Amino acid sequence: MSDIFHVSKLIRFQHCDPAGIVFYPQYFVLFHEVIEDWFYNGLQLKFADLIVEKRFGAPTVDIRAQFLAPSRLGETLEFSLLVRKIGGHSIDLNLAASAGEKVRARIEQTLVLFSFDTGQSIPVPDDLRESMLRFCSEKA
Repeated sequence: MSDIFHVSKLIRFQHCDPAGIVFYPQYFVLFHEVIEDWFYNGLQLKFADLIVEKRFGAPTVDIRAQFLAPSRLGETLEFSLLVRKIGGHSIDLNLAASAGEKVRARIEQTLVLFSFDTGQSIPVPDDLRESMLRFCSEKA
């Protein structure tokens, strides 16, 4: 059984439109924060170190989103992250934002590891792959 990474986030004024409802592009900002939280707290790896010291990033190359119900200013949402698959150079993720039992938004996202020095994708390092396997639904 895979671990699912969870983190709670307060919906703030900055996330909302004038009606006090999360403006849908802000979900992408929140989901990216969840990925950074996962690196820091789930993988015990400083996301900043990947960029500054190791000189690679993890840009999104594919994303599919569903916005299922509105979220409002002042609510706390529970975010979850599960690794669907770790490829040679890519990581497929499932993320969701929920309040209670109600899923408000979810995405399927593919990240590709990218070298700032070469401008090319790079293989997922063995140590990173090993850390991510704990959260992976496909162990093969």
